[in-house]
Parts: sequence; structure tokens; C-alpha cells
Amino acid sequence: MTQRSNSLISVRDFFQHYSQTIAVIVCAILVFIGWVCLQIGWVGLAFLALPVAYVIGGYGSTKDGLTTLVEEKQFDVDLLMIVAALGTAILGIWKQDYFLIIDGGILILIFALSSALEGIAMENTERNIKKLMQLTPDIALVINDQQEEKIPIHQLKIGDIILVKPGERIPTDGIIVSGNSSINQAAITGESIPVDKTLGDEVFAGTLNGYGVLQLKVHQPPESSLIQRVIQLVKQAQTDAPPSQQFMEKFERGYAKVIILTGLGLAIIPPLFLSWNWETAIYRALVFLVVASPCALLASIMPTLLSGIANGARHGILFKNGAQLEKIGRINAIAFDKTGTLTTGKLNIVDIIPVVGILETELLQLALAIESVSEHPIGQAISQFALEKNIPKIAAMNVATQIGEGIIGEVNQNQIFVGKLEWIHQHNIYVSPELVEISDHLETDGKTVVWVAQNHQTLGLIAVEDTVRLEAKTLIKNLKKFGIEQVVMLTGDHQRTADSVAKQLNIDLVYANLLPEDKLTIIRQLKNRYHGVAMVGDGINDAPALALADVGIAMGGAGNDVALETADIVLMTDQLGKILKAIKLGRRANRVIQQNIAFALSFIVLLLISNFFGLINMPTGIIGHEGSTLLVTLSGLRLLKS
Repeated sequence: MTQRSNSLISVRDFFQHYSQTIAVIVCAILVFIGWVCLQIGWVGLAFLALPVAYVIGGYGSTKDGLTTLVEEKQFDVDLLMIVAALGTAILGIWKQDYFLIIDGGILILIFALSSALEGIAMENTERNIKKLMQLTPDIALVINDQQEEKIPIHQLKIGDIILVKPGERIPTDGIIVSGNSSINQAAITGESIPVDKTLGDEVFAGTLNGYGVLQLKVHQPPESSLIQRVIQLVKQAQTDAPPSQQFMEKFERGYAKVIILTGLGLAIIPPLFLSWNWETAIYRALVFLVVASPCALLASIMPTLLSGIANGARHGILFKNGAQLEKIGRINAIAFDKTGTLTTGKLNIVDIIPVVGILETELLQLALAIESVSEHPIGQAISQFALEKNIPKIAAMNVATQIGEGIIGEVNQNQIFVGKLEWIHQHNIYVSPELVEISDHLETDGKTVVWVAQNHQTLGLIAVEDTVRLEAKTLIKNLKKFGIEQVVMLTGDHQRTADSVAKQLNIDLVYANLLPEDKLTIIRQLKNRYHGVAMVGDGINDAPALALADVGIAMGGAGNDVALETADIVLMTDQLGKILKAIKLGRRANRVIQQNIAFALSFIVLLLISNFFGLINMPTGIIGHEGSTLLVTLSGLRLLKS
């Protein structure tokens, strides 16, 4: 019984999800059948197929149009389409020109197809929220009277003590009351290097615990955690309608109102004041509704955008809907996340400075012996570099990590230290002023420096860095040349590191030490100053800013799932040059749309004037209407070319 019930639910969900697509396909088939039947003289069968096509294809538009009319007392394009289609059908029956019913069916089919494409393209906000929810576990391990108890996250109370083991995600925000560890906060803050945490430090839900066992005290309700705030920010940002969408809705309703009222006036006023007979007036009014139908205007936009989307997909640029293709062509400011976007997101050894008398290979070999057992990213960077250089590994004994300071061990009965300068000083190891000056210079450049010492002698230092992507500097230069007024860098990293990267890339405006809500605030400020703002990112911490920006762009190769779901545009590879390609494609699409709209409006005006003076009949009006629609559609297909 349960299996049958689940099957029924699956079938129902399928039809609910694809109802618009199914309606378009069925409507198209029925219109085609009706046309064939009229061609061979089977009028009765045609009159069975075509009404069903009208009902299936026009149901959604009729419902939306009547809802708008009843609830908001406004006409919209949906209602105009229904009136024009039904008027054409009635005219066809009246004049016994049944092929006019086919034209009304095509009008309905065009609008139904447009609605179906829009429904398929629109992102589902709830799916994005579910992705965010997966960052935190459902169960927390709470310590009660020295006993461990698993309880659901939503049942946690302020004051509860939670146990978090190595490698586990932290279930909720808390304060460390026991233990210390290295916490990977990249998903929340975007920091490229895990942060050492000890007693009294705050840790965030959704971050990843390193090697230490932690006990956390819950200091705020789980629903107030940082990750939950991120979820709420994404919800709010995605539900805020942009001004362009509001303008389009007003334009459509105003256009429909003018056309419908003008059509009614054309059917009533001429017989009363211009000596037209009622048959001629009604005929001209119905022709007016057909030629004034906004199919050509709509075709000015959708085929162009779909062609641009197809072009972008061919070049590894995924536009999630046509509106974003338009918007990317209008931006004049762009903000970049640093880690994983402008930089590779991976630490690399960039400098090796041994003291006089020590070889680079010797320095690396001793550092490798100690760091090879470490899970810290710096240790992994040293191990990877040594592997690439074929440096042989030697054994180390009694290796111990001191959180936030360094790592110590024995190699050939000598004590080896790898860590921070202050920690080296604490062990009474001499460091020359010249080497300290070199270290300061490296750190000023945004590099992280680790010192290597043996017994009481300094052997040298090793600098690691989250390196800048090779194509990033070229992209920033080209963006400025292309007319982008402001390029901004946002990061959770320290100011000095951020300034170093910005200097390399010639970025003037930098914001550092940011949490997700800080990035959101900056995007709001940019939107107040510029007409169009794009945000480029790859992490969970970027999701709210990606959602709020006029255009959110996610790096697909290394991007986080939530960033990919939230963003409007996804780069299928991590090639930054694709961003400039997307902007150029958007500007080209806008130019084509403007040309198409100008042509469509001019043609509609020409048809309307011709109809008023009796220079066209219904077939001519339909040919003009469908012909202009076809021309602007073909014009939009130009964007298929690279």
C-alpha cells in the first residue's frame, strides 16, 4: 500500500512539475491536427480538436489574467491574448473562415510556450535553502552528567555542552570550553587558511573541526547561528523583486489596458460618429486586436535571450534565465570574492630563504620530516612541494603540535622546530635581524611565513601564499578597458593579505575581514551607487551577496553547491576570462533586443494605421503580425553565432 501511495505521489509530482510543458506540447499537437483536418475538409474533427487546444493552452493565461483583473482591477497581456484569440475564433466562425481559428490557436500556443520556458528557467528558492541546511548536522552530541547523548539540533538550549570530534562539522555556534583545534572556516568566512581556536573562542555552525576534540557551550539558540542567518539572507535577497521586473509588469498591464480599451472604442465609436456599419467596425476592431497583439514584442526578447543562453552554454557560461543575460550587459560595477575566485584557494610555497651554510633542500627535508605528519594546510603545502621536487623523506620522532604556534619533533637526535617567529623566540633560538627584516617584507606582501630551526640554531624560513590566478590580472585590466566603472574585492582574509592581492591585480577598492552579512551590506551600498552590480564568488559565505547582486556569478569548477544554486550565472570552468565573454554577450543581446523592439513597434503602428483606413483585411493583418514575429525571431537567432 505504501509503495503504491509513493508511486501515486511521484506521478502527481511529475505532472505538477511539468504541467506547463505538457500543456504546450498537447496544445501544439491539437492545433496541428486541427490545421490538417481543415486542409482535407474534416471540419467536424477540427472543431473537436481546436476548442480543446484553446482550453489546454490558454487555461494558465486565462486564470492569471482573470485573477489580475478581479484582484488588482488591472488588465495584463495574458488577458489581451485571450481576448485576441477568442475574438479571432469568433470572427472565423462568423465569416466561416475557419483557418482564423488556427491563428487564434497559434497566439495561445506562443503565449503558453513563453510561460512554460519562464517556469522551467526560474530557480527554486527552496532548493537553495535545502542546500544550505545540509551544511549542519541534524544531531548534536551533548554531554549530560558525564554521559554523551545525541539530540536533534533544534532541541539544543543555551548552556548545553556539545562534544565535537576531529573531522566533524560543528552543529551550532558555540564557545570553546575545553580543547583546542584548527577550524576550517572557508565555507563561512572565505578564509583560505584554517584558524586555530582555543578556550574562549567562538566557532560557527557549518565549519569543519580539524584534529582536536572540542567541547562547546551553546551561547545562543541554534536558529540564531551564523549559518541560519545566511539562510535568511538568501531567502530575503532572492524574494526581493528587482526594479526592472516591476517596470516590466507595469508596462505589460498598461499596454494591455490601452489595446483592449482601444479595441472596444474602435468597435463602438465609428458606427456612432463616422458612419461605419457595425459589421465593419467589429471586423476592424477584431483585426486591431490581432495586429496589436504583442507577439512580435515578446518575440523580440525571448528568442534573443534563448540564443544568447545557448551561445553562452557553448562557451562554458550557464545563464540560469534570460533576465540575467540582459542584466549582465548593463552592469557597471563588479565585486569579486578573493579566495578561490581571484586566487586558486590552495596554498603554495613561494619563497625558501635558508641561512648561510644551509641548502634549500636540507631546509625543506627537515621541515618535511616534521610537517609530513601534520594535517595543517601549511604542512600539506610543504609535503606537496617536497614531493614535486623529489626530496627524500627522513623519519621524525616525538612529533607534537602546539596549537597556533608550530610543530616540534626529533630528527637524528636533533630537535626541529617549524612555526611562528614568536614561538621560535620562546625557545631561546637566535634569529638574525636580517632574516626578521626579510620575514616582515614577505608578510607585508601578504605571505604566511613559517620558521625552521634546529636545536638553538635558525635554519631559515619558508613562505606560503594563496596564489593569484594567472588570468585574474588580465581580466581586471580588460574589465576597466571595457567600461566597468568599479572593480571591488571582498574577502574574509586579513587586510594585509587582501591589500597584497589587490595590489597585484590593480584593484583599487578592497574590503577585508568580512562575514557573509558584511558582504551583503557592501553589495547594497554598491547597488545604491551604480546601475548594475555583479558579484563573483564560489563559497557559502558568498551566497547572500550572490543572491542580492543584480547578477550573481559562481565559479563552477571549484564552486560550492550553494553558491552554484544561488548564482544567476555559473562558469562551468574556472576560467575568469569567461566573465568578460558573458558581459560582451549580454551587451550584444541588449542591442539586438532594442533593434527588435524598435522594428516590432514600428510594424505594429504601421498595421494599426493601415487597419484604421481599411487598407488591410484579416488575412493581411495576420500575415503582417506573424511575419513581423518571424522576422524578429530570426533576428534574435543572430546571437547563436560566436
